[in-house]
Amino acid sequence: MAKNSNLSQAKSAKNDEFYTQYADIQNEINAYIDYNPEVFRGKTILLPCDDPEWSNFTKFFAQNFERFGLKKLISTSYAVESKAVKSGYMPSLFETQSPDFDEIKTRIKGKIFTLDSDTNGNGRIDVEDLQWKYLNRDGDFLSEEVTALRDESDIIITNPPFSLFRDFLLWIIKANKKFIIIGNNNALTYKEVFPLIKNNQVWLGNGFNAGNAYFRIVSGADKYVSGVYDETSGLVKFRNCCWLTNLEHGRRHQPLQLMTMAENIKFSKHKEIKGVGYKRYDNYDAIDVPFTDAIPSDYEGVMGVPITFLDKYCPEQFDIIWRGGDMEWAEKECDFFTPPLPLKMAEYKKQDRTWRVQNPYLLCENDKVQTVYQRIFIQKKK
Repeated sequence: MAKNSNLSQAKSAKNDEFYTQYADIQNEINAYIDYNPEVFRGKTILLPCDDPEWSNFTKFFAQNFERFGLKKLISTSYAVESKAVKSGYMPSLFETQSPDFDEIKTRIKGKIFTLDSDTNGNGRIDVEDLQWKYLNRDGDFLSEEVTALRDESDIIITNPPFSLFRDFLLWIIKANKKFIIIGNNNALTYKEVFPLIKNNQVWLGNGFNAGNAYFRIVSGADKYVSGVYDETSGLVKFRNCCWLTNLEHGRRHQPLQLMTMAENIKFSKHKEIKGVGYKRYDNYDAIDVPFTDAIPSDYEGVMGVPITFLDKYCPEQFDIIWRGGDMEWAEKECDFFTPPLPLKMAEYKKQDRTWRVQNPYLLCENDKVQTVYQRIFIQKKK
């Protein structure tokens, strides 16, 4: 928890300078290509919140422009003077050696890079053909300038500012665009995000290798990521990041291989299940399944599972009902919400000041409450 909390600290400090590794981008995009080789053909791709001098997104798509059959590639960067962390900035040789270089604009204006033709006449379209100019403003994705580029594009791909993830996703959804973006796992339960996941409008992407996301950071930002920053490599490591998308990929339709309830109780590798069985919540008519691989394949009722289930969610196998902890939903829509009597509520609150009636909880020995971590309610597909 301490390590993953560093991402929240960086978010609070508005330090959004996390640069994705080329190999991670390649691994993710290849999953969509493997599922549908024509997925990017004839498409205009927008990479907002990007900076080709630092970021690998533009480099990757520029180098694969012809292989993917792209129509046009557009990337935009955010002005350094508008960023929270400004230290260590130096314009690249690519920019300073251009006749369009401006010492003032380089700090206060965003930049736009475009690729759509063989500008140097070498017979191929690649990173050497990128054209650039300064934007009229600082490159904020909410500006009219970048919003117009959003409207022009077919697919939006980037690692957006974590502190603005909610606004960024809604900015994409509003325009009904296809996308592949990186976010914090905690964002999956945001009230603006979770309904999209429940309704299969948005889902998790292929994912980072072994669940580990490595990012490069700018000079001076390491103070926000103590404990996960490697001085030797200059990388930070997070385990609570994911790719979010509305493009199809093969892993999304792979059902989980699960044991029956009886098999889990007999053979599970988890001591909480083996020889013990499944506990029922006191306030919801559902069983608690603390591990995704312990979901009983033959159980027909409602189950509470961890958020990490979403990374393995197959829409042909399970229905997502809703998320625990939503009081309005529990009181108005949930037909299996069973709150305790007021006297018991007062007793549980006295035991644990963080206890909330809408959060799934278990009753242990001597009537002691145990609130479980965030749960998602699911049910086997009928």
